[in-house]
Amino acid sequence: MAKNIKLISWNVNGIRAVIRKDVFVPFVKNEDPDILCLQETKAQQGQAEIDLPEYEEIWNSAERKGYSGTAIFTKTKPISIIYDLPGVKEGALVDKFGDTLKEGRVITMEFEKYFLVTVYTPNSKNSLERLEYRHKKWDPAFLTHVKKLEKKKPVVMCGDLNVAHKEIDLARPKDNLKNAGFTPEEREGADKIVDAGFIDTFRHLHPDQIDAYSWWSHYAQSRERNVGWRIDYFFVSQAIAKNVKEAFIRPEVMGSDHAPVGITLTI
Repeated sequence: MAKNIKLISWNVNGIRAVIRKDVFVPFVKNEDPDILCLQETKAQQGQAEIDLPEYEEIWNSAERKGYSGTAIFTKTKPISIIYDLPGVKEGALVDKFGDTLKEGRVITMEFEKYFLVTVYTPNSKNSLERLEYRHKKWDPAFLTHVKKLEKKKPVVMCGDLNVAHKEIDLARPKDNLKNAGFTPEEREGADKIVDAGFIDTFRHLHPDQIDAYSWWSHYAQSRERNVGWRIDYFFVSQAIAKNVKEAFIRPEVMGSDHAPVGITLTI
């Protein structure tokens, strides 16, 4: 029998800081998601005191302390868990900034009817020093991973993809054409996800909604003025797009420079 499940993704930009601000646990209790995916945890499991006994916690932390990292809190036990990008050769995703396979950027969980993938995509850097690496190496490797999963069962993927896909997805597109997060190369990475058949759930249900953002710069009171970017997503396989009943952003939730995003899925 089909049931509704609520999935939320949130780049917390340091989970210990969000907990210190007394935001994290109240947020989870208020939203009561079935599954919560986190990016940029900047912590190892056990470094953050979290009292949420109804959830199983799965962490993928970076080797470098206080950096990157993902986690998933789930009420339903997964069939299996995959960390990082299996099949990618050791050293294949190394550049001068490090090895992204050692930064805890991806967790994949298998459930009965779908795979869930959460990702924290590498930032291209303000000076675009990591743009070519991301465009030529990371984005193709990640897309290969989710397409391979999809051969077995539908995929739900979420996280901070560090790109605003279309002009509607950021407040000032013309000012940002050559800036990290809105370059043609990064947008092409998002195009390829869509071309592969994955559905951007928020745009699927809210095709024309403007001023809907999930990240704001710390500068010039950007959040207060809602001068933002939508760079946090839920994509789903075409096979289950009709099962997405709701797609939402929670801009009122503070504690991070990102807002939580989510979907309600009947499965």
